[in-house]
Parts: sequence; structure tokens; C-alpha cells
Amino acid sequence: MKQKIIGRGAEALLIHSGSKLIKQRVAKAYRHPELDKKIRTRRTRSEAKLLEKAGKLVNVPNVISVKETEIDMQYIEGKKLSEWLDKMPLKEQIKICYQLGEQIAILHSNDIIHGDLTTSNMILSKEKIFFIDFGLGFHSERIEDKAVDIHLLRQALESKHFMHWHELFDSVLKGYKNKGKDADKILAQFKKVESRGRYQKNKRKACF
Repeated sequence: MKQKIIGRGAEALLIHSGSKLIKQRVAKAYRHPELDKKIRTRRTRSEAKLLEKAGKLVNVPNVISVKETEIDMQYIEGKKLSEWLDKMPLKEQIKICYQLGEQIAILHSNDIIHGDLTTSNMILSKEKIFFIDFGLGFHSERIEDKAVDIHLLRQALESKHFMHWHELFDSVLKGYKNKGKDADKILAQFKKVESRGRYQKNKRKACF
């Protein structure tokens, strides 16, 4: 079967093979080989478990098999939201972001933190949003961790979809409030996270 490398990051290699996507965690030369293997194996198992749990709640690729440092999962036919969102009518963008907010709220209500919420880690397939790449994800009940997850998405929207990011993020928040357990507490903490970020940014500017 023909295989094609479709992604090469610092942590993993992504290979498209028929109906499968193979994620191989790459070795780190700066670590002792035995320790490196243990770390990659642990992180691979952790990501697979997170994907399996998330898959019972929202749209994610189905896990097919897990090897030591490799996950074979369903290949999702579609386009990255980062590449497609701005090409849609604004009304459609807002609708999608509302759905996005609802799905993030469902993950958070089940103590799943994605860890890298950007539109590059979402695929639009047949009008459904699929979350991909849980490599930085983890389980947490902490309000702070959920607030930081939302903060990362806000930053991603402002950076990548700056033309309408205010409207898009407002729609995300509306969807989040609609489905989120403890949404008010999490969004209140999100505002504190934002304030800390602005303070640090202003502090850096003052140094120049």
C-alpha cells in the first residue's frame, strides 16, 4: 500500500496509508535511547487513551491500533479548518465556531484538555468538526487548565483569522456556555488568564 508523509513535526511523523493515518513519535537524539523509548511509549499510550475517551463524546479519528511509539488511526477526509474557515461566508464561520464551542465544552465537562486548540488541529469533514492531535492533551479537573485551553484558541483565532476573530470567538463562547459544566467559573478564570497575558506583554514592552 502506498504511503505518504503528510506531516513532520518536532514530536511526530504523520503518514497517510490508505484509510489510515499513522502517527509515529520520533526519537530524540539528546535523550538516552532507553529513556527516550520509555517517554515516547508512555506519551503514545496516553494520547491513544485520550483519543478513545474523547471519541465517545465528540468527533475525533478512531484509534485502530497502538504500538510502542505509534498510533494507527482513521484518516479523516476533509480540510483543515485553518485553511478553510476564512473562505466561508461570515454567517457560516460563526455557525461553525458555535459548534466548536459546544464540543470544547463537552470535552472540558469530561475533564479532557486538548492542550493545543488551534484551527490547524481541526478538520472540517462533511460539515462536521473533527479534533485531531491530542499529543499535548491530558486529563484535568482544574478550572485553570480549561481556561488556558480557551485562551489558546482565542490566540489562534486572533492570529490566523484576524479579520473576524472577535465575532468568531464570541460565537465560540456562546456555544461553550450552552454546553459547558461550570462554564461561568471557567470563563471567569479565562478573563484572569487573559489579564495575566496582557500584563506580561505590557511588562515586556516597558523593558524596551
